[in-house]
Amino acid sequence: MLSLLFFVGLFASCLVKPNTADYSYSGSVGGGGIAFASSAKGRITGIRVWEIQSQYITGIQLRHNYIWSKVFGRVYGPMLEMSLFDGEGVVQVSGKYHSNYIYQLIFITSRGRSLTAGQPYQKSFNFYPTHPESELRMLSGRHNGNGITALGAHWATGLNSNSTSE
Repeated sequence: MLSLLFFVGLFASCLVKPNTADYSYSGSVGGGGIAFASSAKGRITGIRVWEIQSQYITGIQLRHNYIWSKVFGRVYGPMLEMSLFDGEGVVQVSGKYHSNYIYQLIFITSRGRSLTAGQPYQKSFNFYPTHPESELRMLSGRHNGNGITALGAHWATGLNSNSTSE
């Protein structure tokens, strides 16, 4: 009887989905400079992007839960900002780049909303997760003091979609 209970418990534990996250990385595009990474705890709940109009992206800032990261790049030019709704995540990052700067950024959310900054100039890139239900967790890249020169996106699942805390 004890053996039967052991095997029933073992079988039931195999059916439980583990609380793990699936990660993927959209490889960096662009050029060189000083490396940055926006790593923080919690979901991304806001995005700020600075641009020189009709030129390139000068800075990026992400909010995780209620805390804004430092600005990567520099604060120069007009700022564009988007706050995400509860349960909303960034599911695609697209734009334009060249070897010297990121010229355009487009953030698409799980609700179909978007934030577009910069100009459509040079080569295109399109970042998206490889796992279903993943969302953007962090950005990494490079800047040269004047603007963002390279960008990569890190994606993960395993987040509670009804909560903004982790």
